[in-house]
Amino acid sequence: MDKNETISREVTEMAKLAKAMGHPVRLYILQKLSQMNACCYSGDLVDELPVGRSTLSQHLKELKYAGLIQGEIEPPYIKYCLNTENWEKAKTLFYKLFDENRTI
Repeated sequence: MDKNETISREVTEMAKLAKAMGHPVRLYILQKLSQMNACCYSGDLVDELPVGRSTLSQHLKELKYAGLIQGEIEPPYIKYCLNTENWEKAKTLFYKLFDENRTI
């Protein structure tokens, strides 16, 4: 077995997710969308957060790239929602990580 095979696909996926969640603004966005159980417009988020539109856009892009959120275009706005399927997968992966009796 070479070194590349020692890191499982699940561990690699968790690293991608952890990187996307590695900023307080991104965690706030995920928490808000999770609590709302609905979608929201980026304009609503920029009014709540101490960041500019371009910075918020970059944070949303990172979360979208990781598959944690999805965007729907409703001209001239973009509405963001949790990607519920991937959100559930992420929760399962991290549950396994923190559960002492399970392996990843």
